[in-house]
Amino acid sequence: MFYWLAKFVLVGPLLRLIWRPWTEGLDNIPTHGPAILASNHLSFCDSLFMPVMVPRKVTFLAKAEYFTTPGLKGRLSKMLITSVGQVPIDRSDADASRAALNTGVRVLRRGALLGIYPEGTRSPDGRLYRGKTGVARMALEAGVPVIPVAMIGTEIIQPTGRLLPRFRPRPGIRFGQALDFSRYEGMAGDRFVERSMTDEIMYELMQLGGQEYVDVYAAKVKAAMGTDIGFGAREARNRAELVDRIPDERAS
Repeated sequence: MFYWLAKFVLVGPLLRLIWRPWTEGLDNIPTHGPAILASNHLSFCDSLFMPVMVPRKVTFLAKAEYFTTPGLKGRLSKMLITSVGQVPIDRSDADASRAALNTGVRVLRRGALLGIYPEGTRSPDGRLYRGKTGVARMALEAGVPVIPVAMIGTEIIQPTGRLLPRFRPRPGIRFGQALDFSRYEGMAGDRFVERSMTDEIMYELMQLGGQEYVDVYAAKVKAAMGTDIGFGAREARNRAELVDRIPDERAS
C-alpha cells in the first residue's frame, strides 16, 4: 500500500514535476505476467525514477538488514526502501547469492516485475561494466523474458557520494525489446549458457544507453579505486589496465 501512496502521492508527482523524466519503449513492458527489468546502474536515484515511470509495480531485492535495523534510522530505512518496492532477501540459505536468487525467483513466480542491476553495483565512472550471471539464472529458473533498461543522465543528477540531487539534466529511461531465452529452457546452472545470456543482455544495454563497455566487474574497479591517489590518476590507471571488449551480441 505504501508503494502506491509513494508513487502516486508522496514521491512520484514530485519527481515528475521537478525532473520531468522522459521514456522510450515503455510499451515493451508487458501489461501483465512476470518479467525481469535488467538495468544499468548509474545513481541511487535510478531506483526512484524507473519505478515511478513504469505503470506496474517494480520489485527490487534488498538485504534483510535494511528491514530489521532497530531505532529511528531503521524505521526510516525500511520506509524508504519499501516505498520503492524493495523486498528483503531471504538469508535462511547460508549462501547469500543463492538466497538472492531464490527470493528473485519467488517474486517472478508471483507474476511480478523484478528490477535487477546486473552490474551488481553503481558504475564508478559512468561506463557499463560486466554483468553478473544471476540475472540469467533467475530468467531460466522462472522462465521469464528479460527487458533491458537504460538509465540516462542520472549519474549527473546524483553522482556517488552526493546527498542532494541536482535539478538538471532531465533523466531518461529507454526500455528495449524483451529478450526471449526460452531456447535455453532446462539449462539453468550451465555457466557457459548463463554467461552468454548475460553478455547478450549487457550488449543490449550498451546499445540502448550508448555507454562505453568494460569487461571487468564494477566492484573490482571500485576496490582498485579505494587507494590513496587522485581520481584522475585512478581513472587513467584503470583505463590502462582494463581490457575492453564488446559483449556478445546474441547468445548462441
